[in-house]
Parts: sequence; C-alpha cells; structure tokens
Amino acid sequence: SAPARGAVAAADAASPPPAGDAGELPWRPYSAAAVAALRDSGRVVLVDFTADWCLTCKVNERVAFAADTVRAALRAHEVALLRADWTTRDPSVTRALAAFGRNSVPFVVLYGRDRAAAPAILPTLLTPGIVTRALDAAAAARPLPTLSVAPAR
Repeated sequence: SAPARGAVAAADAASPPPAGDAGELPWRPYSAAAVAALRDSGRVVLVDFTADWCLTCKVNERVAFAADTVRAALRAHEVALLRADWTTRDPSVTRALAAFGRNSVPFVVLYGRDRAAAPAILPTLLTPGIVTRALDAAAAARPLPTLSVAPAR
C-alpha cells in the first residue's frame, strides 16, 4: 500500500547513508516524510531545492558543496542530505517551496537538532564559510532528553 511504502521510505531515510566514494555526496531524494523521519532521529538535515536549469544552483554545487571544508563538516556532523529536484516542477517540491513562501530555486534549508527551533534559510549564493558556519550552528543544539511521564515510585 502507498502509506506502507512511505513509512518504509521514511524509515530508510533515517538510517545513515552507505559510505560512498569521496567524489559524491550522499544526496537522497526529498520527501516530507524523509525530512520528518530524519528530524525524529535527531539528525541535522540539509534540504537543497535545486534544478538542472538553475545556474546559481550549479555554482553552489561547485563552489560550496564541493569544498573540502563543507564535506568535512557534513561528515563530522552526520548531516542528512536531501535534494528537492525542481527540474520538472515536481508538485511536491512546489508545495514545499510554497510552504516557505518561495517560488524559485536555489533554496537551501537547514534543520538543526533542536526540533523546536525554526530551520535556517541559507542565502541564495553560498560560500564554503556560509555553509560550514550554518552546519556548526545547526549541530551545536542538542535535543532535550525525553522526559518520563510514568509516576514516580
């Protein structure tokens, strides 16, 4: 069934990606369920809204995401990477952009460990420094411990 497939995909999204070669970042396809599952697991989540026809998106890929310092920070903070491909104007990506009041790419959203905190919206044009500082800030917040609701004995 469709809901079962969504749950399996969301659960799979929460598990760490397999170690790949150093040349490719472990991007996974965007879905709202994947964002929720990854956030529930306590991961920092970066969502890159992009499109093949977007020149600024390509610059961000080559300048920021390809930088060794950014790759090292992504690994160090175990950041989950989701790519929201808007090349063909996917309706789910359009809805996600609209939820942020946006209707264009590039658009990069960074969800920190603190579920209560609003996600960080990165600038349109990225530099390695902008991305690494944002990653460090997102990873610094720690989720509150789960409080027991069982009565004390």
